[in-house]
Amino acid sequence: MSEPPISRGFRARKRPDGPANRVPPGQHLVNDFPVLSAGPTPHTSLEGWSFTLEDGPSPLAEWTWAQFAALPQTTLKVDIHCVTTWSKLDTNWQGVTIDTLLEAAGLGEPPELFTMIHCDGGYTTNVPVEDLLDGKAMVATHFEGRPLAPEHGGPARLLVPHLYFWKSAKWARSLQFIAQDEPGFWESLGYHIYGDPWREQRYAGD
Repeated sequence: MSEPPISRGFRARKRPDGPANRVPPGQHLVNDFPVLSAGPTPHTSLEGWSFTLEDGPSPLAEWTWAQFAALPQTTLKVDIHCVTTWSKLDTNWQGVTIDTLLEAAGLGEPPELFTMIHCDGGYTTNVPVEDLLDGKAMVATHFEGRPLAPEHGGPARLLVPHLYFWKSAKWARSLQFIAQDEPGFWESLGYHIYGDPWREQRYAGD
């Protein structure tokens, strides 16, 4: 089987060049990649992995690992910002954009305005649909040219680099379209419902 095409046209939100202009307020730069999780790290076999798009309780499309890996791939270089105040610049990722998933599912447009991402381990997080489209988000499977390690969300995690990194949910297994915005795991415990690092939206009320 031939390799899926790789696109380099990921259109993440751009900030002015220069490290000082790329670090949001209250953040500091790190060279490592800190590991932060709410619970134990799931270890899901590729044979048992799948990813699903859902409209409320109804499945719209589902891919096995082999089917997902055969979809058109996108690579990107982005800065990421954790709510715990670290930022890491020029990180390299590969995966399948949400736009590509919608096209593969035969969806002309998303059925609802909001989403809830569901993950192994019971983690959830909410993201508005508009923050996932037009090249702004992907389901990532590789980091710095290697398969994504379990401690960093492998085999696949959501990647929404323009929001705080808790929105880039680890161990992603489904993206559910919902009619009204609802808090996910951390949001229900006091984190901001949206999470824009440039507006320091760390906690409810920020």
